[in-house]
Amino acid sequence: QVQLQESGGGSVQIGGSLTLSCAASEAAYRRTCMGWVRQVPGEEREEVAWIYTPTTNIFYADFAKGRFAISRDSDKKTLYLQINGLKTEDSAMYYCAVGSAYGNQCTSRFVHWGQGTQVNVSS
Repeated sequence: QVQLQESGGGSVQIGGSLTLSCAASEAAYRRTCMGWVRQVPGEEREEVAWIYTPTTNIFYADFAKGRFAISRDSDKKTLYLQINGLKTEDSAMYYCAVGSAYGNQCTSRFVHWGQGTQVNVSS
């Protein structure tokens, strides 16, 4: 059974940092795509970063390059998203997601999401 549980969100000031965690079930961790997506109320979900797990090929959305870092811990079956230099526009619900790749690509391939963890950035 695919299960994903996010944690680590919270309220931070501009410029601060957070590390989001996603504890995954065995079935979830075996998927070829693991990643993070975020959503602001009234807007569509947008992919933040993902890992193609067979090769650890990593993708970052343009807004995430340089400030976000995605990683996995196989022993803990946990996916992480470190966010530095937080901006107000980073405020969103962040979801851990898994799916099956098309080739070595994971864009738009996510089919299971966790419940999300809220990030609020203020001045």
